[in-house]
Amino acid sequence: MTHSGKAIDVLLVEDDPGDELMTREAFEFNKVGNNLHVVRDGEQALEFLYRRGEYADAVRPDLILLDLNLPKYDGRQVLEKIKSDPDLADIPVVILTTSGAEEDILRSYRLHANAYVTKPVDLDQFIAAVRQIDDFWVQVVRLPGRH
Repeated sequence: MTHSGKAIDVLLVEDDPGDELMTREAFEFNKVGNNLHVVRDGEQALEFLYRRGEYADAVRPDLILLDLNLPKYDGRQVLEKIKSDPDLADIPVVILTTSGAEEDILRSYRLHANAYVTKPVDLDQFIAAVRQIDDFWVQVVRLPGRH
């Protein structure tokens, strides 16, 4: 929740059920009152963002947590699409991925990712990382459209 007490909508784009579960647990552990929406591949992410098909009634997310290694469209393609679309470009995108490769980090920032976080393997560290993402992006940063 923002410092004004409003819940935000977070879109998690994650194909690994284990990582999705850890993210959900981190939100619950931190008593994060935000709404977590999950899609499993790049195609579903774009359907959600453009409110097409089964996502016609989807909310506009306030923050996107995006894995890079996804089926159909990978996270780099999704990030490029988001940041090149004037209607979506102002949504902060945090890359949350297992890749620590310098080329992935550099490419993500060149595609205008707002942050790049390498997923810790350890559950406690993963929970701590998600908490820090929440603390920064929800408590500290002022998100577009939120007052």
